[in-house]
Amino acid sequence: MTRTVARLIGDALSQLGVRQVFGVVGDALNPLTEAVRTTEDVEWVGCRHEETAAFAASAQSQLSGNLGVCMGTVGPGSIHLLNGLYDAAKSRTPVLAIAGQVPVTDMGSDYFQEVDNDALFSDVAVFHATISSPDQLPQLLETAVRNALGRKGVAVLTVPGDISDRRLSTDRTARFSLSPGVTRPEESAVRSAAGLLRRAERVTLLVGQGARAAREDVLALADRLAAPMVLTLKAKEGFEGDDNPFQVGQTGLIGNPAAASAMQEADTLLLLGTDFPYREWYPDGRTVIQVDTEATHIGRRVPVDAGLVGDVGATVRDLLRWLGSGEARDRKHLDHARGRFESWRDGQARLADPTHDKGAVGRIRSALDNPENGVRPEALAATVDRVAADNAVFTSDTGMATVWLSRFVEMRGTRRLLGSYNLGSMANAMPHALGAQYLDRERQVIAFCGDGGLSMLLGDLMTLRTGNLPVKLVVFDNRRLGMVKLEQEQAGLPEFGTLLDNPDFAAVATAMGITGIRVTDPAELDESVRRALSTPGPVLLDVLTNPDEIAVPAEPTLAQGWGFAVAKVKEVVRSHREPGSD
Repeated sequence: MTRTVARLIGDALSQLGVRQVFGVVGDALNPLTEAVRTTEDVEWVGCRHEETAAFAASAQSQLSGNLGVCMGTVGPGSIHLLNGLYDAAKSRTPVLAIAGQVPVTDMGSDYFQEVDNDALFSDVAVFHATISSPDQLPQLLETAVRNALGRKGVAVLTVPGDISDRRLSTDRTARFSLSPGVTRPEESAVRSAAGLLRRAERVTLLVGQGARAAREDVLALADRLAAPMVLTLKAKEGFEGDDNPFQVGQTGLIGNPAAASAMQEADTLLLLGTDFPYREWYPDGRTVIQVDTEATHIGRRVPVDAGLVGDVGATVRDLLRWLGSGEARDRKHLDHARGRFESWRDGQARLADPTHDKGAVGRIRSALDNPENGVRPEALAATVDRVAADNAVFTSDTGMATVWLSRFVEMRGTRRLLGSYNLGSMANAMPHALGAQYLDRERQVIAFCGDGGLSMLLGDLMTLRTGNLPVKLVVFDNRRLGMVKLEQEQAGLPEFGTLLDNPDFAAVATAMGITGIRVTDPAELDESVRRALSTPGPVLLDVLTNPDEIAVPAEPTLAQGWGFAVAKVKEVVRSHREPGSD
């Protein structure tokens, strides 16, 4: 007897090494979730919101390199997948979404909950199709999976409610064999780029996620060129740590002065596996060489003099061959950048010391920007960094939580890092952590949550509790949409619409059966972080941080400083005009 469509899909997921499927059960998905339930090595994870399911699948895919899988039922259930799927698409990671649909006989009739899934997912997916006959399988499933894996994106397969429990007329095992290729640019192009590098006096590398698999080759090139290495946020993992004597941190709004000056003072920039999008942070008039596997990425952020389309590792090895041993490079550019970086790090370490506000300078500073003696977010991030395991997985919500992680958490050892760093969605940290922890229950997983982000998908705390996942949620509870507040003030606008009427998140967690710890006193920070990270099971650490903390950009402009001053005056004036004020 041949298998049903649902049974074939369940068997195929097992064959692909998928271990969890995330979603919300219901109607058209019922035969599919039954197939998952009866597949021995595939686990159904019932979420409280499909957006969480898609984020979790994206996290698993990014960490494992394998296919992540989520499901959404007819209409609203599938629509809810979209934000998490866009996160996967922008992160260029393979995810298969299986979407429910009304019966084939009712499609096109504006049936209850009917949505045109092929139109809905046309922008986010590298492949999308609706099964209209059981005999389209397994070929259609194979095509969807190969597109997701081969093109590193989202594939959506829509299964109508009257299709999934029907049997195939002929049956065969699905075949997913796909061997990834290694591309390299033309030798003449590499030789020309090497000539530009030989003639350069001051080279700076801008290194992105696409170079992580070529770490040793990139370090060898940095040494050969005596080049400081500026990292994108995603390149923290793989290139950060004391064993990299070339890295000078990050540029951009969350960066530091050393990285910004390393970019500005270079005469030649070499971009390796990065599509760093912020054009204003690229200096003008420099020689630019870019290496990327995607031809469409070459030159779309900054004009390039040499564009090399190919695998970063293979291309860098070819560059090293054409550069040869050569004469020893002047290392002043590198030494200057590294010196500035170490000086900046020393200053940041002082700011992150929980006792900083007790000193003379700290008392003056806190009187101006922290009169209520809230916990400094720098101190919270630095304490977590110090206590966390060297193989921890970190996730972070978009906004200020990412700023503090980027500056104070080092991706040393085998630490991993996940965030919505291309889409920039709120509320990703907890769902990403959920997916990561299901992948490995023994590994420490720490989510840096903003209070706005956490509350957006708060219901899926119950998914953590139900699964008894030992995720540690660190909540930067500044009672604000902190990044929006900063954006408003830098533009000279008074803070508006950013205040959050938060509950006691630790008490909420406790009510849900999760260990909740609340910190209001900086003196309790170290002990509380240690207790949170050592407590079995899920833990929510709610830390009331200073809402007026300022994350100074790498190169603050006069306009930003003036805007901030004007905004503060407007805020003071407005507060005095409010009813009941003095």
